[in-house]
Amino acid sequence: MNLLEVLRNRFQIVLENKVDDPSRYIAMVLPAQNAQFGDYQANCAMPLSKVLGKPPREIAADMIAEVDVSDLCEPPEIAGPGFINLKLKTDLLEQEFAEVFTSERLGVEAVKSPEKIVIDYSSPNVAKPMHVGHLRSTVIGDALYKILSFLGHDLTSDNHIGDWGTQFGMILYGYRNFVDQEAYEKEPVAELSRLYRLVNKLSEYHTTVETLPGLEWKLSETEQAVNAAEAEFEQDDKQGKKQLKKLRSDLESIRQSVTKAESLIAEIEQDEIYGPLAAAHPNIHTDARLETSKLHAGDAENRKLWDEFLPACLDVMNVIYNRLHINFDYSLGESFYQPQLADVVEELKTKGLAEESQKAMCVFLPDFKAPFIVQKQDGAFTYATTDLATIRYRVEKLEATSILYVVDARQGEHFQMLFGTARRWGYENLNLQHVSFGTVMGQDGKPFKTRSGDTVGLGDLLDEAISRALAIITSNDEAKPNGPELDETERKQIAEIVGLGGIKYADLHHNRESDYIFDWDKMLSMTGDTATYMQYAYARVCGIFRKADVERKDIRQRDDVPIRLAHEAERALGLQLLRFSEALSATAQDLKPNLLTNYLFETANSFSTFYDRCPVAKENDEAVRISRLKLCDVTARTLKQGLNLLGIETSERM
Repeated sequence: MNLLEVLRNRFQIVLENKVDDPSRYIAMVLPAQNAQFGDYQANCAMPLSKVLGKPPREIAADMIAEVDVSDLCEPPEIAGPGFINLKLKTDLLEQEFAEVFTSERLGVEAVKSPEKIVIDYSSPNVAKPMHVGHLRSTVIGDALYKILSFLGHDLTSDNHIGDWGTQFGMILYGYRNFVDQEAYEKEPVAELSRLYRLVNKLSEYHTTVETLPGLEWKLSETEQAVNAAEAEFEQDDKQGKKQLKKLRSDLESIRQSVTKAESLIAEIEQDEIYGPLAAAHPNIHTDARLETSKLHAGDAENRKLWDEFLPACLDVMNVIYNRLHINFDYSLGESFYQPQLADVVEELKTKGLAEESQKAMCVFLPDFKAPFIVQKQDGAFTYATTDLATIRYRVEKLEATSILYVVDARQGEHFQMLFGTARRWGYENLNLQHVSFGTVMGQDGKPFKTRSGDTVGLGDLLDEAISRALAIITSNDEAKPNGPELDETERKQIAEIVGLGGIKYADLHHNRESDYIFDWDKMLSMTGDTATYMQYAYARVCGIFRKADVERKDIRQRDDVPIRLAHEAERALGLQLLRFSEALSATAQDLKPNLLTNYLFETANSFSTFYDRCPVAKENDEAVRISRLKLCDVTARTLKQGLNLLGIETSERM
């Protein structure tokens, strides 16, 4: 039973007789923040006061008189200006806990109306090694896939890999002009990645050289505009003051752009390697795009090279996924949709959605200044075209009713335009959602990079996490009072579980919409809100059964001993375990895994308090001991299930 949902349903009956739209007020029935105020609180009397024109305490009293919770709660109490405190009956908790104890799903019911959801996550460019920037999409997407599936939705995961974009044009150009054949034969993906970075850097140089004069002209024009505005400015002219402030801001932005451009040009021209290469390849930025166009047009030689490059790239990518224990139902890349793109554009034209503008085919949306380009001037299709084809395929072939895109927040405008176009195209009943996330930052507050300034490779990151975890586990094991308990193989196995779990949890326990600072010490700490703390709590519970010389499966057969939540700490832990269903529902509703990590952290803390205050193995009263062992068993199962839904493994020994 989802106790919060049941209570909200009871209050909904009352609220429907008071206001036209009770949904806002129903959401104000919440778990109590402090146990001294009960288990739940209804905080809707204060905002209802303005609507109903009555004092909040009077409204609260009316609601208490009308709401039927006598089978669930002790008599409700009014506190402060109008809070309604609700304390669940202990015998109800014991009854509900007994059902959870015998439930394989820990009392979590499947949703009544399951959706067919396609979730799009990870989606790296295959010609480049995966790096820390791919971490968030991958672990957030995998966690949401597992959680929504567990709740009964019909999930399909799709890794929409970048295997056809402009990066391949750069690689093709680089392969023909700069390849180190020996390096390519030894480590093809590393060499292709080097070629991409080289061509990208040289292309950026030539593009910057071309755009700098325009920036300098714009700088001069803006300087003149600022000077003129300053000359005419009068102190009491509010509108003029506002315009001058904007002009100065624009001027500073343009100056920074010019400085950045000049710095990039100087860096390349002064470099003994890049300088000569840039001079020898003056058209590299256009020639690389031409290679992309040739590939898309079916050029035999480019297609042959693409077929040669792709398998090795996919193999390297899959090594990372295997290490992270992440699988996909589909990995349909951009190339899969290439044959469908011309038809998409034609259909948009036929429906009057796409029109020609400056020789490109564009969709103009009312809320956006820039067009949504579906075909470039040179005839090449865009990411927008591919994304539209993807939507059509997912609806027609995968029968999706919802599509979730777990993608960086910086792509927000693209998805707003994509969804707007899709709705006008005929998919107005399809639920499209951008599950956005922030950036992984270093200790300096900038995007996380190596000391040399390079992007941190995801494989290197996982190696480092496991290495650090092994050092901690070895140190802790050797410091045990009775000597080490783990052999070298066990230490390495646990280190992998702890290291990978630490990486995932460090990401997932932050609000996905926020940036977060990557911190090795916090990530693998055995105290605080970390995977290690949660994994240790699970191992600690398993250790209780070993010390008591009791098998957990035997405890589950003790139907003769009822659950008792007489002690305050027993009751608090029992209630916390009953809230697992609430935590999963909230996580699914907001698509935020940190709501589940918050719950698991609170559960581990609640268990710690219980274990400190309530003897288990040493309890003399057998009925109390068995009841407490049942509490321990459900705690272990809840922690394990919760962590597994986050893609994190556990170990019975740490």
